[in-house]
Amino acid sequence: MDLDTVRTFVAAAEAGQFQEAAAELAVTQQAVSKRIAALERDLGVRLFNRTPRGAELTIDGQAFLPHARELLRVAERAVSSVRTGRRPLRVDVLASRSAPSGLMRGFHRAHPEIELDVVWLFDVETAVAAVRSGEIDASFRAVAMPGRPLPEDIESVRVLDEPLQLLTGPAHVLAGARSVPLAQLAGHRIWMPGIVPGTEWAAYYDDLVAEFGLTIEATGPNFGSDALLDTVADTPALATFMSEQTRLVWPAGHGLRRIPVTDPTPVYPHSLLWHRDNPHPALATLRAHLATTADGHDAAGTWTPGWVIR
Repeated sequence: MDLDTVRTFVAAAEAGQFQEAAAELAVTQQAVSKRIAALERDLGVRLFNRTPRGAELTIDGQAFLPHARELLRVAERAVSSVRTGRRPLRVDVLASRSAPSGLMRGFHRAHPEIELDVVWLFDVETAVAAVRSGEIDASFRAVAMPGRPLPEDIESVRVLDEPLQLLTGPAHVLAGARSVPLAQLAGHRIWMPGIVPGTEWAAYYDDLVAEFGLTIEATGPNFGSDALLDTVADTPALATFMSEQTRLVWPAGHGLRRIPVTDPTPVYPHSLLWHRDNPHPALATLRAHLATTADGHDAAGTWTPGWVIR
C-alpha cells in the first residue's frame, strides 16, 4: 500500500476538504483527488462522500481512518529505528567481563543520555565485516594481526593498554612473590583454555611465547572463568594470565594471588575500530570520551607484539 496515498487520505479526513489537504501536503487539489481515487480502487470501497461543504468520510472511511493513522505511525517508527542519531550506538566489546566492557560502562556513566546496544562478536573478521556493513558502529580489537591488515575504509585508534598479571593458587611456588620478571616464568605451566587458533589473542600469545620462551597450554575444554579459577586454585603447578582490569569474583577459600609481571610487563593492546563514513553522532562522542580516559601507550618497561599498530 502506497504510504503517500494513506497520508493524503488522513490529511483529507482531518481537514474535511481536499483543498485544505492539498495545501497542507503542498500538492495540487487534483493530485489529492487522484491519490484518494487510487486508494479507493485498491481497497474496493468508497472512502469519502463529496458534498458542497467538502468531503465527508463514509462508514468505510471511518473504519479505515484509525488503521491508516497507525500505518503512518509504524512507518515513522521504522524510519526512526535506522535514522542517524535516533538509533542506539552498537558496539562490540568481545566479552562481558573484558576491559572494553569496562570502558563502555564508564562511557555510559559519563553519557547516560546516549542509548547503547552492546554486543559480543567472537573473531576479528566477523567484527570488521559487521563494522563495514553497518551492523555495528564500532568494535574493540587488537590490531592488526600478521597478514590481516585492516581494510582501507576501517579506521582505528589505540584506546587501552591492558597490563597482564600472573594468577596463581595459594600453593604455587610463586604465590608469595610481590612481582615476577617475565623471563622467570619460563618453565612454569600457564594454562589458558580460552585461546582459540586464528584469533587476535592467539596471535598475541604466540608472539609472547616465541619471544620469552614461555609454556602456555590451551588444552581442554573452556568451561569459562569460574572453572578456570577453580582449577588454578586447586592445582599448584598451574597459573594463568589475568588482566588486572578483568572483573572476577572468587570464593575467599580459593586463596588466589594476583602477581604483577615486570621486566617487561606484557600489555594487551585494545583499539577501537569504526567505518570512516559512519555518521552516527554518538560515535564521535565515544571517541572523544576514550581519548580523555586513555593512558599513554607503549610505555617504557612494557611489551606488545611487533604487529600492533602504534
